[in-house]
Parts: sequence; structure tokens; C-alpha cells
Amino acid sequence: MPRKGQVLTDISHGAHVIEDASQQAAKLAETREDLTLKRAAVAGITVPIAAAESAAVQPEEISFETPFDYLFPALKTDPAAHLPTANPAGIIAVLIALGDEMVESSLAAGEDPLQPTNNSTIPPVYTYWGQFIDHDLTANTDRDSAVSDITSPTLVPLDVNFVVDKLKNLRQPTLNLDSVYGDGPTFDPASPTQAANFYNGIKLRVGTVANNPPPPAAQAIPGVLIPPDTDMERDLPRIGALIEQNVVTENDFSPELRAKSNFRQLALIADGRNDENLIVAQFHTVFLRFHNAIVDWVKTNEPEFNKKGDAKLFERAQQLTRWHYQWLVVNDYLKTVTLAGIVDKVLLGGPKHYKLNGREPFMPLEFSVAAFRFGHTMVRATYDFNRNFGRPGTNVIPNATFDLLFAFTGNGAPNPFPIPGWTEVLPFNWIIEWDRFIDKGSSIADHFARKIDTRLAVPLKDMLNMGNDPALEPRVRLILKHLARRNLLRGYLLNIPTGQSVAQAMGVAPLTTDELHKGNSAALNAVLDNVEGDFLQRTPLWYYVLKEAEVRANGNSLGELGSRIVCETIIGQLLSDPESYLNQKGGWDPSRGAKLANGDPIVTIGDFIRFTGVPA
Repeated sequence: MPRKGQVLTDISHGAHVIEDASQQAAKLAETREDLTLKRAAVAGITVPIAAAESAAVQPEEISFETPFDYLFPALKTDPAAHLPTANPAGIIAVLIALGDEMVESSLAAGEDPLQPTNNSTIPPVYTYWGQFIDHDLTANTDRDSAVSDITSPTLVPLDVNFVVDKLKNLRQPTLNLDSVYGDGPTFDPASPTQAANFYNGIKLRVGTVANNPPPPAAQAIPGVLIPPDTDMERDLPRIGALIEQNVVTENDFSPELRAKSNFRQLALIADGRNDENLIVAQFHTVFLRFHNAIVDWVKTNEPEFNKKGDAKLFERAQQLTRWHYQWLVVNDYLKTVTLAGIVDKVLLGGPKHYKLNGREPFMPLEFSVAAFRFGHTMVRATYDFNRNFGRPGTNVIPNATFDLLFAFTGNGAPNPFPIPGWTEVLPFNWIIEWDRFIDKGSSIADHFARKIDTRLAVPLKDMLNMGNDPALEPRVRLILKHLARRNLLRGYLLNIPTGQSVAQAMGVAPLTTDELHKGNSAALNAVLDNVEGDFLQRTPLWYYVLKEAEVRANGNSLGELGSRIVCETIIGQLLSDPESYLNQKGGWDPSRGAKLANGDPIVTIGDFIRFTGVPA
């Protein structure tokens, strides 16, 4: 029986908590706890509020925690392997200065936003596929008040043993799609699952977009339909729509959640972070549709499962969905974003550094807090999103800006367009056109992600979805809104080893002073040269991984150090999971899975999307 995951409905990507003793902590904790569902000990599963109360049990927390730890035990307690700790206030000042220099202040003079100059060879889907993977692997590095309060005015690096003891991962780091499935559908009414309402039978619910009424009624939503024109199931399932369909009632949710202004537009999915921006929300929708298409494929092509009942049919569909996803993560995603050859070396020779030695699988902090945050530099300020918000640009506006991608989600800001129905579902004109995001051979400049380097796009210094609570003091709001500052401060707080120390431990030639200086502005080099930080000798790992990619891979992939950390962690997790595709007797690859309509195997992310019935 595949292991079950948990539901993290009311959680946001990159959220932060303030110290528990403050008024701000109480306010933020109220909005961040899982307000939708309580966990109760009933037959070893989690159940909705109503079921817990009817079962006359006392709700109690059920642990889904898995460990975080440092990749190299020898570095954990070596002061020379970490940033200086003698003067934390001075180090923090230099870290903030470094973060400020990393984010572009404006577009280069005369630069056309539709013809950017800082492109990689990586299509944009990989930016948000990485975010989806991150949500499937980890949760909590930035949510625990005792361990991750980067806003404290007296921030000091934490003892590494305290971090390992107190910081726990709320996800199973096995690429098992618990962020999609939660704990699965309910097969025994007496023991409902936490995710019961996410399902219609053994299929996952998919939301329907808002559409204009047929002619001659006036058109309320601008723009044209996105092919296939008759397919409107292209959104996440949202609470308001599910209430109208009598799937749920308002009383199924806590008073605190019902009081939120965006309550009815919240997505009912297993990880609320996947509705943070519209691209990752549309990507999550692909997985809902893929599972449903796999159910139909199994019914037709493996009819023996039709005789085994819904539970076995669901398990088989879930298994195939997971294996296709895992295989693509290794053979498409990793081979695109990491240095050529590293994936195959880890597959054939095993991880050299991610060693379990009989212990429980853990998530390396060097991965989750540093190396796997490389995708932040790939984020663009604008996207050629679809024919309404992109080329030809004659229908609504010429492109989709970063801010709009955050506005048109369940967690977004107030809708910038007065479109009837938007308060609950996505308007049809915002359905993504995936062919603009996956084509490695495109000749169009903004059909690629930004380079993996030490330069972040302008919007990342003032994040639309962060630091907006007026109760927060200005200093705290500024930290939360500035992505580079947040990443650097978190790395310091959690005592992440430096780039040089990790490079030495991995047997990778460290970056030279010339490489650390190469291509930088004078102001950035002044920060690196600051003797207080000593960053030329002890470089923050997140920055180091980005600089390595910039100077040793031209920003078109991670460098050797970053590639090793990322590949060993992800492949190591799969190797440690007996249910992954890598551990199946006789092996498994897409030739043994579902096929496209023309009989081809699913071997690219484009194939995966096309299997759901939409163009890519």
C-alpha cells in the first residue's frame, strides 16, 4: 500500500513567522495554521472537522514529519566551514547589502522587455516545475517560529544540533506527489480521508474556468478562447465553485478561514503553495488532469484492474502517475538544469555524498535552503503567457507581468480586472498555452528562463504576495518582500556551510577570487571584498551555487557543485524509496507505462502535458 501524505491547505510559499512572543506572531499564526482541517486520531488517518467531531474523539496532531539534516557531518561543527559568527549584526548588514546588489534595480537602458538579453537556453516551464518539485519534497524551512525567524532584530546563527532537532519537514521527500494526492480518496465512509473532497470517485476534481455567456449576450471577459475551445476544465478546484456544486458547504471550514476575504477563491488542493502564482497553479492542474487521464487509460489498457475494485484501480493510476513524474524529473528536468553527465554518474554510480548508512532518509539543508533555490534567478519579469497576454498582443495586453501572475490566483491580490465570476474561478482568458513554455528550439527570446546567475529580476525585490500585513513593522516588511535578502538571512540563521567548504567536501575545485569577481558591478565586488563578511573566502552557499553556474556553465545549467547537491539529493531520495520507479523489479521506464494516442511513450514534459488532452 503506497504511503499517504498530508494536506497543507493554508500554507504559502516562502511564508515566514515572527517570534512567538510578539503580537505579530499571534496574528500570523492565526492565518498560517491549517484552518481548513483538523487532524484526529481515527484509525490512523486524518479526517475532516465534521468527521472528527462526530467520531467523538479529541483532535490530536498526527506526525507526518521527516528529518532535515546537514549533508556533511564533519562540516556541521567546524566553525571554519560556516560564515563568521563573532559579529552577527555586522554579517547581517553585509548579507543585506549582498542581497540588494543581486536584484536588478531596473531594466537595462534601452532594453526591450520582450527581447531580454539575460536569457538561458532553458524554457520557462523548468522554473515552475522546480517550484512544484520543491513543494513535493519540502515544507517548513521558513515556517517554524523557533527555528526560522529571519526577521528577528537580534538574529544569530542557530546551533546546528538545535536546527536538526527542532526543524522538521512536513513533506515526504520521495517525489510521491503527496502535494497532489494528500491522503487519497475515501473508500471507507466510516474513515474519511483528509483529502476526501479533492476527489470525485477515484478521479481528482478539476476546476472550470469562467466563460462568457453565448451570443448575443455582451462579452464581459476580454480576449479569445484558448484551444481546445470547448475544454473549460483548466483551473484548480476552488471552494466557491465547490460550494455551488454542493460538494462542500461553508460549515465544512473553520470560522477563521471563512472570514478571509479570499475564502471562496482558495483552491482545495493538497498544497496551497501551488496556487501561489498562476504558472505553478496551471502546472498543478496538469497533474490533476494527468491522473484522471491515467485512470481512463488503465481502464482501457489494463482491464484486469476493473475487476479489482476502485481502490486497486486508484492505486494503479496513482502508481503510474508517480512513476511517469519521477522518471521525467530525473531524465528531463534534472538533465536540463544540471551539468551534462552528472545525472548519469549518480544513476550509474550512486550518490557519493548523500549517504544514509542505515538511517532514515533526510532532506539536506544545503539542498532545500541553498542549492535548490537556484530557480529564483530564472524568474522573468514578463512572460509570453498566451494569445491574450502575449504574442500577438492584440487582444488584451502584450505580456503577462510577474505581478499579474500573482493576482490571478486564489491567494492573489484584489483582481485588477472587474470580471464577473473571478472571485471564485479563473477567467478563461488566463488559461496557459504551454507551447510557449516548453520549446527548447524556440527562436523567440522570452520563451526562455533567465540565466542561472547572481542577478534576479526586478520584481523580486518587492514581492507582491509578501510583507503586506500593515501590522508588520517596516523593517520586517522590507525583509519579507525582498527575496534575495530572505534567502541569504535564512542561510545564515540555519548555519548552512559555505560554498568553499562544501566544494572541498565534494572534491570540486573552489571558485577563485577572479571567478567570484567576474562580471560583477563595482558595488557588488565591494560587498564581496568587505572584510567583515570575508565572503571571498567564506561565500554563502546559495550565492556560491549561483555564481558557479554563472561563471562555469554560462548560466545555462548549474555548475558541478550545484548539480551534485541537487542530483544526489533527488536521486538519492528515489533510491531510498522502495516504491519509486528506480526500485522496481526488472526496472521501469516510460515504455512500460501509459502511451500517447499515437503510441509514443511519454518522455518529455511536453508529452506529459499533451497526455492530458491540451496542446503543448
